[in-house]
Amino acid sequence: MSAIVIDGGIIHYESWGRGGPLILLHGWLGSWRYWMPTMEELAEQHRTYALDLWGFGDSDKSTNRHGVEKYVDLLKAFMDELGVAPAALVGHSLGATVAVKFAVANPNRVTKLMLVSLPVVGEAINRRLFTAGSTSRLGRLLGGRWPVDHEEVLAEAEKANENVIALTVQACAELDLRENLRQIKVPLLAVYGEKDNLVDPTQAKLLENTASNVRSITLPESRHFPMLDEASKFHRLLRDFLVTDDLESLTLKEEWRRRTH
Repeated sequence: MSAIVIDGGIIHYESWGRGGPLILLHGWLGSWRYWMPTMEELAEQHRTYALDLWGFGDSDKSTNRHGVEKYVDLLKAFMDELGVAPAALVGHSLGATVAVKFAVANPNRVTKLMLVSLPVVGEAINRRLFTAGSTSRLGRLLGGRWPVDHEEVLAEAEKANENVIALTVQACAELDLRENLRQIKVPLLAVYGEKDNLVDPTQAKLLENTASNVRSITLPESRHFPMLDEASKFHRLLRDFLVTDDLESLTLKEEWRRRTH
C-alpha cells in the first residue's frame, strides 16, 4: 500500500509497471481495486497509477473534501507530488467527470482521455442512485449482483463514505459537460455498457454529436463496469487507443465478438 499526504489528508494509491504514464480514476461504486486487472494488463507498456479519491477506499474520509472541482485539484497535486509527466487518463462515471474537468483545466497535463460510463448530462444518471447510499443497495441497483464475484472488490467499495457518494452523485446530476467536451483537444474514447442501468448508455451518441475528436463504443454485454464485465474487449480497446491516432480504427473487431466474453 502506498500513500501520500495532500492538503493534510492521506491519499492511498497503487502504481505498477513501466512506460508512459496512465492514471485510472474510479467511480461512485468502489476504489482503485477494480482497476487491478487493467493495471496488470498494461504493466508491460505503461506505468499505471490508480488512486482512491477523497471519501473512497483508504483515502481521507472527510466530507469537506468531496466534490468534482476538489478532485480535479487533488489529481493535479497527486501528479505534482509524484512527478507524473503528462498522462493518459481513464475515468469511470464520477472519475470520468473528473477527467473531463481536469483536461479542461490542465490541457498540457493530459495526452488522451478514455471516458467510461460518463454522464454527459445529469439527466443520464439513474434517479435511484441518489438515494442508494450503501454499496449493498447500490448492488441491488446493478441487478442484484456486482460485476465480479470478488470479496476484495466489494470490501473496498464498502469503505466509501455514504455521504460522499450521495453528494457527488447529486453534484454530477447538476452538470452538463457538453461545453467542456468541446474544449478538449486531445483524443477521446468513450466506452459504455449497453446494459448499464445507472448511466444511460445512449450518452454515447450525445457525446459523439458534441465533440469532434471522439470515438464512442458500446460493449453489448456490459452493465456499469465494462472494464470488468467484458474485460478482454475493454483492455484491447484501451491498448489500441493508447497507441493510435486514428480513432476511426477503433472498433469491436469481429474476432473479438467470437472469441471473447
